[in-house]
Amino acid sequence: MANRRDFLKAMGSTSAGAYLLGHGVGAMAQGGRKPIIVGGQEIKTVDIHAHCVFSEVEPVVAGTEFERTFPDWYLLGDFRIDAMDERGIDVAALTVNNYWWYAADEELAAAIVRTHDEGLAAWCDTHPDRFVALSSPALQFPELAAEQLEYAVTELGLRGASVGGTVLGEANSIPKYDPFWAKCVELDVPVFMHPTDSIHLFREGGLPARGNQGNILGNPFETTFFLSNLIFDGTLDRFPGLRVCGAHGGGYLPSYLGRTEVACARDGADCQNQRQPSEYLRQQILADTMVFSAEGLRHLVAEMGADQIVYGSDQPFLWPDTMDLVVNADFLTDTEKEVILGGNLHRLLRIEP
Repeated sequence: MANRRDFLKAMGSTSAGAYLLGHGVGAMAQGGRKPIIVGGQEIKTVDIHAHCVFSEVEPVVAGTEFERTFPDWYLLGDFRIDAMDERGIDVAALTVNNYWWYAADEELAAAIVRTHDEGLAAWCDTHPDRFVALSSPALQFPELAAEQLEYAVTELGLRGASVGGTVLGEANSIPKYDPFWAKCVELDVPVFMHPTDSIHLFREGGLPARGNQGNILGNPFETTFFLSNLIFDGTLDRFPGLRVCGAHGGGYLPSYLGRTEVACARDGADCQNQRQPSEYLRQQILADTMVFSAEGLRHLVAEMGADQIVYGSDQPFLWPDTMDLVVNADFLTDTEKEVILGGNLHRLLRIEP
């Protein structure tokens, strides 16, 4: 893993590096973590949305079509703790999210995921009070993915799973993927869904590069597509114990819920869900806080309830933070603020408060 000196040398010119340089070093200089105070009491916060990669996977894929190298800022090092301290994050749930291994054959996919999961476990074992992790299984092989998740949770101590919005464009809500969803319920672990710029949904050249629309528009669209499929394909009814968190505020689903709410009453809808979409949003679907405005947060809580909202930072990438947005929200009670910033994830990820 890269150490802090190597990181500072390598990353001074990048946007993500600039983010960490501007924030993490400040925390070090001030000598500790920013306290998060709610109702006059300091609370323990948890971040569901923290990215990382592992250079150890590079020799695993060397000489294949998946060959790649990773920048230092994307690896794990003490600089990540500094950035967490600056924001007041006590615990981060780490995930490997690009899902490029969804196109690998079974043998290579198994090796890639094992490398990721064992790397995550080693890092968390070294920093048990600051990090937990979620496995990102090879979902293209549902039975293998179920086995990988069981190994990660029962043998390595990981706390759940992370999946993409599709499997190379195929909806992962169809019965083919039920062995994986069943294993999530059996192990009683949550799933964090992270999109990949809708690259498998907008195929004719993708979304325009101007404004980085693949990320800005494509990511929330893919999250919306994923969550809607889980509802309309009946996946959440087949697995009522399943808990799924959609990145980036749950995409557009909570923002335009009224349209989804009436979808199944229209001719030819062929919906498989047994309840109204709003019921799943308040019972099985969670969303992170990455909506970036007080009104966006207010609406998210109004549609889903505070028990379904969790804090997300998207570190190490450059996005506005929402920690203070929650703390300063005059439309939330202190109890609601505490469960959003940490309480919900303490329960779901089995983190000691």
